[in-house]
Amino acid sequence: MPHQNQHADLHSERGALTGEHPGRAANPVIKVPDLAWLEFTKPDLARTAVFAEAFGFTASLSTEDELHLRGTDPGGPCVIVRKGPRSAFLGPAFRAADPQDVTRFAEAAGTRVAPLPETLGGITAATTDPGGLRVRVVSGTHDLPALPAQPPHTLNLGHDRPRTNATQRPPREPARVQRLGHLVIQTRSYRRTLDWYLQHLGLIVSDFLYYPGQRGRGPVMSFIRCDRGATPADHHTLAMMLGPVDRYVHSAYQVADLDALAAGGEYLREHGYRRSWGIGRHVQGSQIFDYWRDPEGFLVEHFSDGDLFDNTLEPGWAPMTASGLAQWGPPATADFLGVKPGKESLRELAGMLSALREDNEFDVPRLLGLLKVARS
Repeated sequence: MPHQNQHADLHSERGALTGEHPGRAANPVIKVPDLAWLEFTKPDLARTAVFAEAFGFTASLSTEDELHLRGTDPGGPCVIVRKGPRSAFLGPAFRAADPQDVTRFAEAAGTRVAPLPETLGGITAATTDPGGLRVRVVSGTHDLPALPAQPPHTLNLGHDRPRTNATQRPPREPARVQRLGHLVIQTRSYRRTLDWYLQHLGLIVSDFLYYPGQRGRGPVMSFIRCDRGATPADHHTLAMMLGPVDRYVHSAYQVADLDALAAGGEYLREHGYRRSWGIGRHVQGSQIFDYWRDPEGFLVEHFSDGDLFDNTLEPGWAPMTASGLAQWGPPATADFLGVKPGKESLRELAGMLSALREDNEFDVPRLLGLLKVARS
C-alpha cells in the first residue's frame, strides 16, 4: 500500500480562491515593524518574578508595583506586569517606524499622543480594537543594551559534522529568552478585528485557516506578520482566531535552539511548573514549540527555528484541525485546546451560550465547526 501523507493538505501551499480575503489592506495607515511589549496585571509580583526567571526572562525593572521582563536582545522589555487586584491581559504595544507614525495612528484611531512613563521613555497612542482589546503604538522608548546570549549548539547534521573531539552536554537551566515573538488572541468579531489590524497597523496575513466544510464562509484564524518590505519578518507577530470569548490565548518567546528549549523545559518541570503541550514543530510558521502555564494560568511558549517571510508572499489557505497544529510531537492536549475541565473551559462554555444569543460572528454553524476541530 502506498504511503499516505496525512499532512499533505496542511501546509498552506494553495492560495486564495476568487473573491476571498486578500490578506492585506490596500492603503494602511502605518506599517509597524514589530511588537514592542505585552502588558498584564497580576496580584503577586513576587510569584510572577520567580516563574519569569525560571522561564528565562531577566528583570530590567522590579518595584513593589511594577515588573519589566526582558530578553537578551537589545531593546525594550518583552513584558510589563503591574500589580493589580486580579490577573488580566491588558493588551499589546507595537513599535512604530518613527514618531510621525504614532501621530498618524492617533489621528486615524481618534485618540491622542501622550508621553510614556520615564521608566520606558518615548511616546504612545492607545485605542481599542473591535474586540475591546487595548492597543498601543509606541516610539522613542529607551533601548536596553544586549545581555549575554545563550549560544546555539554546534550540531553534526548528517555528513556535515563540524563538531569533533567535543561532547554535547546542554546544561539543564532556564532557556534564555531572546525576544518577544508573537501574540495570539481570540475574538468574537474576527473579521472586523482582522481588518482593523491590517488597515491601522499595516500587518499582512501569512496563512488563513477555515473550518472544514466552511471555507465558503471565510477564514476563522489568521497568522499575521509585519510588512517590512524586502526585509524578512516572522511568519506571525500576531495571530487571531474566532471564538466565543474575547481573550488572550498565548504569547511566544524565542530561545536559541532545540537544546535550549528542551533543557529549559526540564528545568521548568523539575521546579514544579506545568507543561501544557510540547515539544513539537508547528505547521503554520514551522516553529519548534513548547507551551507552559504560568502560576496565574496564562499560556506562554518557548519557540525556535520559525519561518521568515518578506512582503511578496501571498496568504496560504488550509483547513483548521487539531491534528494539523503540528508536523510532529504529541497530540494537542485538552489543556492547550481549552477543553480541559476547569475554570477556563467553564468560561468558554459560558461565553458560547452568551455569544449565540448576541449579534456577532460566532453563530451555531461556527460553533459546530469549532467542536469538529476539537474532536479532530
